[in-house]
Amino acid sequence: MIVKVLDLEKDKVRLIIKGEGHTFMNALVEELLNDPDVDVAKYMIEFQFSDPELLVTTKGKKNPLSMIKKACKRISGHCNDLIKDLKKN
Repeated sequence: MIVKVLDLEKDKVRLIIKGEGHTFMNALVEELLNDPDVDVAKYMIEFQFSDPELLVTTKGKKNPLSMIKKACKRISGHCNDLIKDLKKN
């Protein structure tokens, strides 16, 4: 996964995540919005085959890149839990 940072401030980041689509971006935004330290999380795909642009702002000067990393780790954990549950059956 290639990530290009367009704008980075203490409480805001805009970045492009190359090669991703709605499936991953919806999951990421949903997980980000579950974090009480995240103020805004949204993405935009300008054209059908363009890479998504993600905007994240945080409350209280929290590092937005850190919030994205934590959200990705939680998504990965959910996937691991699902795999374990499927192996039981």
